[in-house]
Amino acid sequence: MRIAELSKVSGVPAPTIKYYMREGLLFPGERTSPNQMQYDDSHVRRLKLVRALIEVGGLSVAATREVLDKMRTPGMTVLESAGKAQFAMSKPPAGEPDDAQLAAADQVRDLLARRGWQVRETNPARGTLAAVLATLGRLGQQHWDLLDDYAELAERIAAKEIDTLLRQPNAESMAEALVVWTALGDAMFSALRRLAHEDAASAYIATPSATS
Repeated sequence: MRIAELSKVSGVPAPTIKYYMREGLLFPGERTSPNQMQYDDSHVRRLKLVRALIEVGGLSVAATREVLDKMRTPGMTVLESAGKAQFAMSKPPAGEPDDAQLAAADQVRDLLARRGWQVRETNPARGTLAAVLATLGRLGQQHWDLLDDYAELAERIAAKEIDTLLRQPNAESMAEALVVWTALGDAMFSALRRLAHEDAASAYIATPSATS
């Protein structure tokens, strides 16, 4: 298919497709003449993945490019590359950690030990979580009893997600699903939590519809 048809099939405007190509998010098609390129279903699939990561997952173009690059790291299996891609989606804060972040890092270490989680020291999500805990502390929101509740929910969700991933038909599909569920799963859980907040609050706060 030519770029006009690729645009129609994927739902992505042709100028956006060309932009994705310039940014290295979409691999080139097969050149059939000096001015013509042919594309196939693999380009449609990649476009859908790129749009999902950027528009729903909230990743920047640069982060999306890094994730896609790491999905095919030379010398690694597909699943090892997918793990690298997942790490790329969790960037810890830049700069040297202050005392609050160092103390929060100890909290994270204690949490992992308490729950028996096997997590590498190099996992950037450790730094992200420590930064969140440090910020909560600075804001006077030290409700640390919620931390294990969050962890318990995350553990249950992760177990079901991994079970679903392992039922994918091949390693490549498994790797793509891991990346997609990491990005979109974050967005989905955030949306669900906000909906649940309103529902939980309605038990304590009278809404206009309830009093009219």
